[in-house]
Amino acid sequence: MKHIHYLYTLLFAVAALLFFALVYPHHLHYQEQYQLFLFDSAYVGDIIRQPGGVADLLGRFSTQFFLFAWVGAAIIALLLAAIQLLMLGGRPRALRLPVPPILYGLTFVPSLLLWLFLLDENALMGGLWAVLLLLLVVRAFISLPKKRWMQGAMLIIAIPLLYWTASPTGHYYRYPAESPWLLWAAMLSAIVIPIALHLFRRWNIAEHSSHLLPLTSYLLICAVMGPLIWKNANLKAERVMHYDFMARYQQWNRILETINREKPNNQIGVTVQNLALGMHGLLVDHLFDYHQNGLHGLLPDVGTDAISPLPTAEAFYQLGMVSIAQRTVFEAQEAILDFQKSARCYKRLAETNLISGQYKVAHKYLSALKKTLFYSQWASETMALLGNEEAIAKHPEYGRLRKMAYREDFYFGDHVTPEMLESLYLSNRDNHLAYQYLMAYYMLTGDRDRYNNFMHKIEKQ
Repeated sequence: MKHIHYLYTLLFAVAALLFFALVYPHHLHYQEQYQLFLFDSAYVGDIIRQPGGVADLLGRFSTQFFLFAWVGAAIIALLLAAIQLLMLGGRPRALRLPVPPILYGLTFVPSLLLWLFLLDENALMGGLWAVLLLLLVVRAFISLPKKRWMQGAMLIIAIPLLYWTASPTGHYYRYPAESPWLLWAAMLSAIVIPIALHLFRRWNIAEHSSHLLPLTSYLLICAVMGPLIWKNANLKAERVMHYDFMARYQQWNRILETINREKPNNQIGVTVQNLALGMHGLLVDHLFDYHQNGLHGLLPDVGTDAISPLPTAEAFYQLGMVSIAQRTVFEAQEAILDFQKSARCYKRLAETNLISGQYKVAHKYLSALKKTLFYSQWASETMALLGNEEAIAKHPEYGRLRKMAYREDFYFGDHVTPEMLESLYLSNRDNHLAYQYLMAYYMLTGDRDRYNNFMHKIEKQ
């Protein structure tokens, strides 16, 4: 029983793993797609010289693994467990904890606050690393011999060290001008609670009850924090991110299975739903079998944020509106709140420039992706296509989209018009997706005159 408190740590870590892998996986994918971690000395240098740069760099490094939800969830679980163990400190002796058993539950407070912090899609992993680094310094200070000169020297060293590694002004939140109170609370608790537990470590509890009090304390903390975590989990945003994730990886069959279980009622979900129906040739026949949001669910106006334009850009891309997709993706990347670059956007920008023959620009994006961990192989394979017109023409996706692209230049305003879809289809009758979107446009607007005019054009050709 003397090691039973490690079992509580393990249970806590497993709970965090299951939550982020099964309940919040697309929040992890969301985090990964809005950064571009480069194994490049200039990139690392720019980050690490900022206040809190070490924590920020470690946060960005770990976030790249969120491409795989279970790996990302395991990283979060390990970090939260490590923070709790650092809060605990010491080594078990006999049947006693290194902290007063009745206060054992307090060792979970910073980890649980950070768990709450991570429920916000704008929370960054650098915040967890900052608390972990802070705790390492606090533990080092507590373990020093009680000599004032040593403690004073430690303070002189620790203050600039913490400012560089884990400054409170570091890059831990996607809104640069905001600093969430949950992160501040976690940092403060990581300082106050270990010191308080160290001061009260002489509290003695009878050995026969020492294993019951930690359990009671642990269960009390879980009873308070568990409902808070579930209440503050943004499950609606998770569903929206799920649709965006499926569109990103062109999982059209999976989208159809999902919309048959639960009809999406948000703009991104409906946009992805209609695109999947169109890719399977089902859009016209089954348009009104699903919830529609007027034209806003077909090809919605491009917003000024970094999130909503990407599913719309995917529809533009699949339709053959490659230049419009490129512009939309570029503007979405520029709208990222903390001014990072996006691995997802870089990949699509490389593809659109390759299709349109802008090989020098495509090379720029591919060169950056070659410096990443998980996109490097794809970038190397795609770079071999640059300038190779025959290989591009034979490519199942790039060759098809190049054939469907617009033949003439035109002015693109803030929204798609039926003339654009007509031009797409009339220039390439094999573009069945453009035909479906055009018919859906007429069905949603009820514009019979424009429909009749379009049918006359087809008859004349």
